[in-house]
Amino acid sequence: MKLGLLTAPFPETPLEEVADWTAANGFNAIEIACWPASSGDTRRYAGTSHIDVDDISDTHASEIAEGMRERGLEVSGLGYYPNPLHPDPEHRRMVIDHMKKVIVAAGKMSVPVFNTFIGADSARTQDQNWEEATRVWPEIISTAEDNGVRIAIENCPMIFSKDEWPSGHNLAYNPRIWRRMFEEFGEAIGLNFDPSHLIWLMIDIESAIIEFGHRFYHFQAKDVMIDYEGLYENGTLSSGIGWQIPRLPGLGDVDWARVFSALYRVGYDKSIIIEHEDRDFEKTDELVKRGFLIARDVLGPYIH
Repeated sequence: MKLGLLTAPFPETPLEEVADWTAANGFNAIEIACWPASSGDTRRYAGTSHIDVDDISDTHASEIAEGMRERGLEVSGLGYYPNPLHPDPEHRRMVIDHMKKVIVAAGKMSVPVFNTFIGADSARTQDQNWEEATRVWPEIISTAEDNGVRIAIENCPMIFSKDEWPSGHNLAYNPRIWRRMFEEFGEAIGLNFDPSHLIWLMIDIESAIIEFGHRFYHFQAKDVMIDYEGLYENGTLSSGIGWQIPRLPGLGDVDWARVFSALYRVGYDKSIIIEHEDRDFEKTDELVKRGFLIARDVLGPYIH
């Protein structure tokens, strides 16, 4: 395994500077955020564009990849997390077109994985969203196969606000849908597994790793803290709104010893990428860096 970070919390810092700091502070891998350069998405950290994938040349792609290698960093994946099942056809077309550009860039860089969401229309049920996914996703998968890239779907339901109620913006958050994905789309799609989401979904993390670990194409390490007063106030039907708080690894309720025990049992040997969404460590770049170092020190002893 290698320990790394997702570059999204450094939206104003050039990739080379982020990579220099990453390598200098004991990390060996990096997931590079590739949103459109002029993203209008208001979600926190969305819009970070550390690689402009519009018409990226073979030469530029090779230079970026070589620059990471020279720093001793493995590029674990290129990340862009939009909603390709968005109900607005124009928005959906825009994000799918950009997804395909990121996939092409990953192929040119010899990066094995494109990390994203499968998407959802929050007004539809899971089954209705799944039917739409079977129509939308073959086009994206075809692009990935043509470029020698696999797709890793993060398992977050994307339910954090009333705008995402009741079904969220990403339907692939439970074992039922994961099995459907793998059966429908084959080896082209796997999981970008983040154990923190399973805490508030009350899905057993260890069981999920044992059953699905062979389809983990990528792994993001984030933690979550359950605010039990908020849970008391809002109840589980609020789907985490008001009571689940993203934290850095080690500052929440994920049992990382059990997580890594299960990962080693299933033979997972790819990178562990820290995803930083902790509001207590995000007001300045120095706080973001401090947060990454806390997570590094928590997870580092498990990385061998």
